Amino acid sequence: MSAEIQIDDATVRFRIYRNPSPALKEMAINLFTRRSSGEVLEYYALKNLSLTIHGGERVGIIGLNGAGKTTLLKMIVGIYPAFRGHVHVGGRVTPLIEVGTGFDLEMSGRQNIYLNGTLLAHSRQEMMEREKQIIEFSGLGEHIDTPIKYYSSGMLGRLAFSIATMIEPEILLVDEIFSTGDALFVDKAAERMLSLFDRSQIVVLVSHNMNHIEEFCNRVIVLHHGEIVNDGPPAEMIDFYHTHIAGRGSNASTEDRSPMNTDFSVASPSTAVSVQEQSRFSMTSSLSE
Repeated sequence: MSAEIQIDDATVRFRIYRNPSPALKEMAINLFTRRSSGEVLEYYALKNLSLTIHGGERVGIIGLNGAGKTTLLKMIVGIYPAFRGHVHVGGRVTPLIEVGTGFDLEMSGRQNIYLNGTLLAHSRQEMMEREKQIIEFSGLGEHIDTPIKYYSSGMLGRLAFSIATMIEPEILLVDEIFSTGDALFVDKAAERMLSLFDRSQIVVLVSHNMNHIEEFCNRVIVLHHGEIVNDGPPAEMIDFYHTHIAGRGSNASTEDRSPMNTDFSVASPSTAVSVQEQSRFSMTSSLSE
């Protein structure tokens, strides 16, 4: 069965509460004056979005910050349900979004392998079969049984990346391409990411790096203010983005298409590992063990 993503007239709405927990004094005043206890604002991150992605497509999503790119990925995976419309996903989804979220700093690296595997909907048996592979790929060795609160940011990133990318994807969702660690791990990570791309039936890639978009994608969607404003071949869509969205003009040079100074993070409950995008596959890290 070929993988497919079908989105029909979908809208994602966020409700923002200005004062969700008013003080007792304020509640009393509001009661007697019959005023509302807090203003509720509605923000539409995606608006009436319709999109079909078939097996074999490598789709790049580009747009300014706040355009709704990451929200689109999270809607596909089910983190953000559609307020209106319908989202159908045929195939197993593997999201590389906020990799490392859910780590428990008091647990060891080994224990976090199973914890993170559970959060990623993998069975204990599946994680047992992959435990050795994850440890070997991360290069943590004897440190795997140390509580991760003692890990460097580079070690945390390597563990998170190793867990998240040990899957067999059908639909791969990637929010920026990143890695962390020393030069040897960077090379391994680049090779693994390319392998994941090749094995996936569908890839949806969000990136500010137009070189990556042009190299790895065969279709590009331009998002602006939560709406699809264009959809087509990578080179044409990148020129459209530069001309009509980013305001760079249609004759953007190779330098204009170089990676922006974009920060990536491997998130955990109390840790954010920030690295900068450099080199061919964002694989030169400012964090090392």
